[in-house]
Amino acid sequence: MWDDGKVNIEKLLQDALWIAFAAIVILISFAIGLQVWGGWHDEWSGWNAQFSVSDGVCNIAVIPIEGDIVGYATADYTDDEGNITEYGGTVADDIVQKIRIAENDPNINGILLRINSGGGWIVASSIVADAVAASPLYTVALIRDIGASGAYLAATAADAIVASPMSDVGSIGITMSYLDYSKKNAEEGIQFIPLASGPYKDAGYPDKSLTPGERALFERDIKMAHDEFVRMVAENRDVPVEKVAALADGSTLPGTLAFEAGLIDALGNQETARTWFAGYLGTPEEQVLFCEW
Repeated sequence: MWDDGKVNIEKLLQDALWIAFAAIVILISFAIGLQVWGGWHDEWSGWNAQFSVSDGVCNIAVIPIEGDIVGYATADYTDDEGNITEYGGTVADDIVQKIRIAENDPNINGILLRINSGGGWIVASSIVADAVAASPLYTVALIRDIGASGAYLAATAADAIVASPMSDVGSIGITMSYLDYSKKNAEEGIQFIPLASGPYKDAGYPDKSLTPGERALFERDIKMAHDEFVRMVAENRDVPVEKVAALADGSTLPGTLAFEAGLIDALGNQETARTWFAGYLGTPEEQVLFCEW
């Protein structure tokens, strides 16, 4: 009886081991199948496409910077007649994300920043500039109609700047100008009631006049931001601060004058940028193919 019991126990153990082995094989097969199916689904559903730029042939990522450069997307604007104007600017974090995607695409060898912007928020513009400067990819900024203020700051972080001879370039400076409606309100019988925890909490409200103290406060901030703007341009362009400061009167220059002043590296268009990429990569120009995003 003991021997029979022993045989039965051994058989039960063997059966249990086979069942466990079979379960492990099934689980492994299921996991592999799930991974294969997931990869197929991600590829054919278009999920993977959002994390790549190249189609396997093109090798230069084109990233547009158009309209105002801002820190976040603003809501659509509705005028008095109910007409809706969609937001058409550039959000800094969106540009940074596209730069990162381009950097992680093994088929991408460079980035073309295609700029048509009059600038925007100084911090948002500096975020874009910092991301461009930190990128390991060779970068060319192409200024079409306009690359001014914060947009020019972003362009200076590129390895080279190409601009149309007829473009507007520069406008190195800061503005906080706004409309004062206080006299108009007084004529219409509208009174501003100040309720603030400190003398400068409601500074800059367009419905009240600007005080001397508020003006001094704003001018202090403008100077600090202006000096930092000039420093960043000088550092990015590798030119003396004094040279940039002499040009930083807030005006733009036509592309031809901007080239003479050293604000850009070449006059031309996207084909000119192609030549710069070919020279850097050491490849024929016909092998430089732009990925339109």
